[in-house]
Amino acid sequence: MRSVTARILAAVFGAAALVSLGTAPVQACAFDDCPSTELNDGAASVEYIGSAVADLVAGSPAEAIDYMWRLRHLCVLADEREGACSSMDFRPCPQEPGRVIEYLVVQQRPVVRPDGTAVIDVVSGLAPGTPVGFWEDVREGCIDITSLNPPPSGAEVFSYFERLPLPTLTTQHQPPGDGLTGLPVIFYTDSPTTQTFTVDIRGFSVVVEATAEQFTWHTGDATGQITSTDAGAPYPDQTIEHSYRSGTYTAHLTVTWGATFTVNGSAPTDVPGTTTTDGPPITFDVLQARPVLTNPYE
Repeated sequence: MRSVTARILAAVFGAAALVSLGTAPVQACAFDDCPSTELNDGAASVEYIGSAVADLVAGSPAEAIDYMWRLRHLCVLADEREGACSSMDFRPCPQEPGRVIEYLVVQQRPVVRPDGTAVIDVVSGLAPGTPVGFWEDVREGCIDITSLNPPPSGAEVFSYFERLPLPTLTTQHQPPGDGLTGLPVIFYTDSPTTQTFTVDIRGFSVVVEATAEQFTWHTGDATGQITSTDAGAPYPDQTIEHSYRSGTYTAHLTVTWGATFTVNGSAPTDVPGTTTTDGPPITFDVLQARPVLTNPYE
């Protein structure tokens, strides 16, 4: 039979949460012994769900075996019971850096005990752990659920960053038409080199600020590529240029993007990794210029 902690987690967040619960001794209290969580002048005490579950199991093992548990938002309950929720169903909670604290209702529902009995009359033959009866509210208040749903890590944000629709930067060149041997071709991009995205990761609002950090100019000839940390500029402020022999060439730009991210308005943190985009190719001719003597008197 699964542990009580596992059963509570499964009831609240599903099987995927079975390895997520921490029991750090932040504020130890059983559900029935915690300080009042009624809001008073905008303040509320906070239950730490890891410690609360641990104390519940240690202090009242019979009750833990008798019930399964879950956490519900007031709005969800109001919608289930009345078909709608109102602004009164959204309650503020004191926040702490790096913690996830929400106003929740703790509910319990009887289950069949290992011996086939339950706290209410049940049909015989039901398997142990089968839920019976109805969900009942035990208490409500501000609960720290960080250990059940921790803020997105850098690695998790990076997995989203790699899939963001980052812009593909267009390569510009001068002269804008055909080039000439002996006259370097100037490369630059005038596409935006920063982009902001807001993504929802498990209910957290994550803002990703992407910045082009490196530019790789694929010249299309045997020399290969030019790497820079700037986007280049048109004449006369050019910083990226390349000389060609006569012929036809196709060039394009690869951009390496880095980023920072914030979670629910936190301080910015570097995304631990980079990703790249390839811009559209451009094709141009480089012509051989030959001097021709002319008679200015003709």
